[in-house]
Order: sequence, then C-alpha cells, then structure tokens
Amino acid sequence: MKHRLLRVRELLKRELSDIIQKEFQFENALVTINDVDITPDLKQGHVFIGVIGGDKERENAVRKLNENHGQIQKRMSKRVVLKYTPQLHFKLDDSVARGVNVISIMDQLEPASDLETQEDTEE
Repeated sequence: MKHRLLRVRELLKRELSDIIQKEFQFENALVTINDVDITPDLKQGHVFIGVIGGDKERENAVRKLNENHGQIQKRMSKRVVLKYTPQLHFKLDDSVARGVNVISIMDQLEPASDLETQEDTEE
C-alpha cells in the first residue's frame, strides 16, 4: 500500500476518533475507531468501529453513526484538507470479540493438554 494512503488512513482514524468522542454520546457503550479503509481515489471510506457493550448498544451505535455520517463528514472536512472528503460508511468490527473468543477456547484446551502431559510422564 502506498505511504500516502497509509498516512491519510491514520489521519482520518485519529480525527474521526476525536470527532466521535467529543460530539456523540452513547448510552451504556464505549465506541472506538479500529480502522479506516479508503479507496485509492479517496472518495469512499469504510470506518470499522468497535463497541464495548451489548448487542443492542452495538446496533444503536452503528445506526447512530450512519444516520449522522453527513455531519461527521462535514466536521472532518474542516479538520482535514483533502481534494475529496470521503463518503463515510460505518461498519461494526467484531475482530476484538472474535479474538477474545479464540483465546478463551485456547484456554479451555490448555488444561486438557496439561493433563495428557502429566499422564505421559507417569507411565
């Protein structure tokens, strides 16, 4: 990936995080920007958000951000000067929850392998 595109992605991620933190309140949820993926022509942007909270809070956060994407784009265009301000699409990123799930499965498997090791040494 081009260095310029990487820099723009990180800049948008930082500015969107700041805008969402200052401008929006989410009930019983913590919303973070995990990643921003933009097209090479900078016209479309997919913002992957992480939400700590229940399923209802996740749905509400994504819906609220998508409903207000125009307002967020306007604020972002004042902070970040680009030829085109990307049209933002917010999507739920559940990679953190999947990672936690994988770790918990691995933790459950680990005690079973410890028992097998102990049985092998006793023989």
